[in-house]
Amino acid sequence: MNATAGISWIGFLSDYGLSDCHVGVCHGVIASTAPTARVIDLCHEVPPGDLRRGSALLAQAAPDLPPGVLLAVVDPATGPGAGTRRRALAVVAGRTVLVGPDNGLLLPAAKALGGAEAAFEITARTYLRQPVSSTFRGRDMFAPVAAHLAGGLDPTVLGPKVPIEALVQLPKPVSRLTAHRLEGEVLSVDRWGTVQTTLEAGLFEAAGLRVGDTLKVHCRIGVVKVPFGRSHADVRPGEAVGYLDSAGLFALARNTNSAAEELRLQPGDPVAVRLPATMDTNG
Repeated sequence: MNATAGISWIGFLSDYGLSDCHVGVCHGVIASTAPTARVIDLCHEVPPGDLRRGSALLAQAAPDLPPGVLLAVVDPATGPGAGTRRRALAVVAGRTVLVGPDNGLLLPAAKALGGAEAAFEITARTYLRQPVSSTFRGRDMFAPVAAHLAGGLDPTVLGPKVPIEALVQLPKPVSRLTAHRLEGEVLSVDRWGTVQTTLEAGLFEAAGLRVGDTLKVHCRIGVVKVPFGRSHADVRPGEAVGYLDSAGLFALARNTNSAAEELRLQPGDPVAVRLPATMDTNG
């Protein structure tokens, strides 16, 4: 099983931030092992330990990347709580191998690539940087393993096979159609204050909601009426709009303003969209 034979792309996502040298050091470790590999920096500003945000970003980016290696390091055990033992994984999904901790971060991206086919615990010391730090496994475990895989290493030699069903999975986010409304939650908030929810495009189609409708959105501050548009440009500066974003998820935004601040929303908060049949009768 040599999923990455002849492939030298590494997509890299982390919660390391860019105010210190952690990302650069991982780049250096990769370059030392696989000097011809090209690294695509996806995001290093995932909020520290935010697995929901990290897994969502990784899953949304994965289908747009060339086949290769996805290196992802987001873990509540980093930073002040570092040192917690978590299984290190290489997960095969099609022609891509995902490398990172067994904390639920990798599986949504594997699903977006067609599903996890096999997983291996990284135990072979040959492919690690020695000694392995208990607080910087990105440098000592994940980055060198990603580099070896990009160079053509067969993931089966990394360690014992782990059943897919034994891997840690994150709780499934709320996203459902009920008799009266679509119910979901805030998945993420970007730097512009756009609120991405868990409500998928298919739910809007099933509910009969279409672009041009006026939506009644239940959120932290109460019920907010917003037009169902295609982008920020459908409303005037300062006005709110709801639309399906590039990931096929319902988002709330304000043209030139922060929807998250105006609506006082943050990841995990519940949101709901009332169905057309109940809009007039229930206020």
